[in-house]
Amino acid sequence: MSLNKVMLIGNVGKDPEIRYLDGNNPNSGNTKVAQFTLATTERYRDRNGELRENTEWHNIVAWRNSADVAEKFIRKGTQVFIEGKLRTRSWTDQTGNKRFTTEITVDNLQLLGKKTDNPGAQPSQGGYQQPQPSYQQPQPAYQQPAQPAFNQPAPAQPASQQEPMDITLGDNPTDDLPF
Repeated sequence: MSLNKVMLIGNVGKDPEIRYLDGNNPNSGNTKVAQFTLATTERYRDRNGELRENTEWHNIVAWRNSADVAEKFIRKGTQVFIEGKLRTRSWTDQTGNKRFTTEITVDNLQLLGKKTDNPGAQPSQGGYQQPQPSYQQPQPAYQQPAQPAFNQPAPAQPASQQEPMDITLGDNPTDDLPF
């Protein structure tokens, strides 16, 4: 058995680069692919107690529906959750050298953070308008009666003034549990 699974939360380093297989015509119905970088930062204290940061950059590749989401909503700085697989591929560059790259192929992509923090969710024309809440406080469907329908019970007497309770234990006299 084997498992190839990567889970990352980080900030996008550059706007996604969108391509279509068999040309760059979005109307041709070809498969869409989006590529962008993602930064994950680990913060820790060293031996001297000083705060240190270690940032890793990841190459992300999103296909089809995930590429659509990336194209519409992801911009530089967007915080995202990526779940995917690690892939290494090789090619020969123009000078004849064999090159390698490691990428994360997206299986699941989720936008994180507040909508106002996401540069991809804000319209480019005009200003961003805060959306009106679609939820409103519900109004009660009943009216509170003017007079209570029952009398409040009298407050309990302190334990020192109460009479002892008689508890019957049932068929088994050795059972000392009252329930």
